[in-house]
Amino acid sequence: MQVNTAQTVIGMGVYFVFIVIVGVWYARRSNRDPASFFLGGRGLGPWVSALSAEASDMSGWLLMGLPGVAYFTGVGEAFWTALGLAAGTWINWQIVAKRLRTYSETAGDSFTLPGFFSNRYHDTRKALSVIAAVLLILFFSIYAGAQFVAFGKLFDYVVGTHRYYALMVLIGAAIVFIYTLLGGFLGESFADLVQALLMISAIILVFAFGVYHVGGVSQVAENLRSFPRFMDIFGIATPVMENGVQAVSGGRGVFGPGADYSFLNIVSCLAWGLGYFGMPQVLLRFMAIKQPSKLRQARAIGVTWCFISLFAAVGIGLLGRAWQPGLLTTAGDAETIFLRMAVTFFPPLLAGLVLSGILGASMSSCDSYMLITSSSLANDLMKGWLKKDLSDKAVLWLARASILLVTLFGLFVALTGADSIFRIVSYAWAGLGAAFGPLILFSLFWKRTTLAGAAAGMISGGVTVVLWKNVISKLGGPFTVYELLPAFIISCLAIFAVSLATPRPAPDIEREFEQAKAQAALI
Repeated sequence: MQVNTAQTVIGMGVYFVFIVIVGVWYARRSNRDPASFFLGGRGLGPWVSALSAEASDMSGWLLMGLPGVAYFTGVGEAFWTALGLAAGTWINWQIVAKRLRTYSETAGDSFTLPGFFSNRYHDTRKALSVIAAVLLILFFSIYAGAQFVAFGKLFDYVVGTHRYYALMVLIGAAIVFIYTLLGGFLGESFADLVQALLMISAIILVFAFGVYHVGGVSQVAENLRSFPRFMDIFGIATPVMENGVQAVSGGRGVFGPGADYSFLNIVSCLAWGLGYFGMPQVLLRFMAIKQPSKLRQARAIGVTWCFISLFAAVGIGLLGRAWQPGLLTTAGDAETIFLRMAVTFFPPLLAGLVLSGILGASMSSCDSYMLITSSSLANDLMKGWLKKDLSDKAVLWLARASILLVTLFGLFVALTGADSIFRIVSYAWAGLGAAFGPLILFSLFWKRTTLAGAAAGMISGGVTVVLWKNVISKLGGPFTVYELLPAFIISCLAIFAVSLATPRPAPDIEREFEQAKAQAALI
């Protein structure tokens, strides 16, 4: 290993050690009981709640997947996706946060999302918990695999060989496993706060130095203008592919005439924002904030972070093409543009710290996925359904075992699946958004929603994503729309129709609804 590479690895290693220390620090507070381990005893402040929500949401996709799309096909898809996510973030904080915070406490002091669904509908058989837990395990394990792919790609580039891909995936997974196992929700939330600050610092630094190295904004625009439709938000650049890679001529990637980015394409990208209503890692932060009155401050912090990070990430992809127009010739390789810019622009040790932003992005998502899935297995499936007399100590041990199982399945996805982080994440995002998003909205805002309607919505949303992605989209034409949109609509229709077709909720359920509504109105 060369000296420069070793220094970069050392910079990343310092970050790894720090994150494990955070997990150890919070181990005692997090392991008192299941409520502390899974929700931190509702003790998060506005900064931790906001930034841990955004960091756990964005993942390595923010620093690799999104810039990669912008680098490879231009501003169109990346811009509309970022806009949809930014709008979804604001709406979620604006309308869902305070109602969910009050309702999750009113409905049996719920500290997991499946638990909230069962408590909300007085589901004594825990059918909703079981359905929700199965869907969480499926889609979060895929999500975790995408983050492990980011670990492997990062180290591949730093050491300059693919030989260590599997090893880095294993090391990254082990680190996340250790500090999540030790620190629980509090440990991962405070780690995510640090990781959010690191992520936005890394993005801003790389973006600023990228503009400088290319020669200023005007030079960036001039370099990109020669690529047809590359800077057109209503168009998309079309790389000329030969044997699976983009053709290069004179050191520049070769593009076709480009294509219109249709209304259907734009709607597909904007539909990413719908996913926020069903993202457990974000919704749990709404539930965990200590004082509901602090939600307004948390919203301002979280939305500001999100807007800056998303559009700077798109800018990094565009800057990368202006800087190295023929360097990366596949969509998968394009996802390393942030890495290449960081290593080129900064001294090795500082580059290692900047690249830790990718580690932070991936780890902040992985820890949430592991914890939420383990809570579903241990608390909602085992204690809530199979063995109701389990002690708190037994639930905590089951949770730890569940974290290991999720880690192993995520490793399987990472080592055997696709290499495009963007595409893996888009599938898991759609599954979670369609299964839980409509139900969250109906649960919080429509008193007439019934238990049967809730079950129908979750099942139809999750199943539609799988069928649309793997079968229906192959028909082409309008069926190529992002699977989250039709699945979200079908889930909403199922909840509405089945709720109207079944007896209205019991009076005590409706009283709880009105109580939560009144409390939220006071915030």
